[in-house]
Amino acid sequence: MPTVEELYRNYGILADATEQVGQHKDAYQVILDGVKGGTKEKRLAAQFIPKFFKHFPELADSAINAQLDLCEDEDVSIRRQAIKELPQFATGENLPRVADILTQLLQTDDSAEFNLVNNALLSIFKMDAKGTLGGLFSQILQGEDIVRERAIKFLSTKLKTLPDEVLTKEVEELILTESKKVLEDVTGEEFVLFMKILSGLKSLQTKNVHSTRFVTYFCEQVLPNLGTLTTPVEGLDIQLEVLKLLAEMSSFCGDMEKLETNLRKLFDKLLEYMPLPPEEAENGENAGNEEPKLQFSYVECLLYSFHQLGRKLPDFLTAKLNAEKLKDFKIRLQYFARGLQVYIRQLRLALQGKTGEALKTEENKIKVVALKITNNINVLIKDLFHIPPSYKSTVTLSWKPVQKVEIGQKRASEDTTSGSPPKKSSAGPKRDARQIYNPPSGKYSSNLGNFNYEQRGAFRGSRGGRGWGTRGNRSRGRLY
Repeated sequence: MPTVEELYRNYGILADATEQVGQHKDAYQVILDGVKGGTKEKRLAAQFIPKFFKHFPELADSAINAQLDLCEDEDVSIRRQAIKELPQFATGENLPRVADILTQLLQTDDSAEFNLVNNALLSIFKMDAKGTLGGLFSQILQGEDIVRERAIKFLSTKLKTLPDEVLTKEVEELILTESKKVLEDVTGEEFVLFMKILSGLKSLQTKNVHSTRFVTYFCEQVLPNLGTLTTPVEGLDIQLEVLKLLAEMSSFCGDMEKLETNLRKLFDKLLEYMPLPPEEAENGENAGNEEPKLQFSYVECLLYSFHQLGRKLPDFLTAKLNAEKLKDFKIRLQYFARGLQVYIRQLRLALQGKTGEALKTEENKIKVVALKITNNINVLIKDLFHIPPSYKSTVTLSWKPVQKVEIGQKRASEDTTSGSPPKKSSAGPKRDARQIYNPPSGKYSSNLGNFNYEQRGAFRGSRGGRGWGTRGNRSRGRLY
């Protein structure tokens, strides 16, 4: 094992050799052996090995392995120094390997090390984006769960910070291709993260053949699996995130091979959130103890998606459903529409006269969003009450910025602010129309000062058994 003095002496030999550095292989080998020494020798080796790495291609494997030994040293200062220097090894065919190594190092629990790894990955990303993506996706597909999780989060947070000259069209194509492989087997949270990654790509932000193909792929992934979305529970609301993404992309979806099948899946999911009116007891009161809960955030997403995709099969409600099912649907729509009117009136009353700073309070911001949601649903329900159902109205999803209204969209815009219930209904018991409406309980039914318009939920289980794949846990050692 070389001493500190020997390391400095051999460093001097290499530093003074200028163009003939590669001829001093023995001197470089002494520096490589420094990783076997004490703390001082290791610190010097961590700096000297990468400095002369490019001059000794025949010792590349030995040099990289020596640096990796330092990345796993017990001394945190040595680890940090070794990690900081890793980008210097990312030359030529070594770059994907270094990217793979850095991706594995994301599993560190030391915050300073973690930041160094992130910075190193960003550094080599700017050298060779494709090679870096190769290392990242290799670990996402085959690595330990903690590495996979952090690699996905790295992509979701860092890709959007990279300049256009790094994220070229070819690089975005690679991200899309590799992401499709991952999406064959993901958890709900992973699915949402990847959809956000992909929807942020420049090539998918304009309507073209490429973006339409991706959106169609997304819809074909989501729609058959809507039945696996669970009801909200404590935790991240994966369900609402997926439904929001579906709503955003539905208007750009191309032709699907199984359009009717997928539309039926979407219709069935929508019915889960469109309750039937409660049965009445003999005294005219509700027979049940609880009124149905109207979950507007979910209904907005589902109804909007159905409205957009229904345009591609406009006779779905009239020709593809039997008469009883269509009648049942219109009863649900009518019941839901009456509930909307109550909430819309309550919300408008709560916001009446409030302007400027008053509307900026957290409570009033929630009410404003709630009013957008209920108005959107109201417009969409009106369209579906037409005979035959219409798919012409245009609304802006409640979480999206309002677009400029074209002249041809004026009527739809006016409908958005309308508080009147649907005027025509070909289905539903007539007695319902004569009753005084009792608003059902739910997120908007009481205590307007404490709205919580987004419930929380998640897919059931982890990666397996939900229709999104059956990825199991892996336990692997160092793969460097």
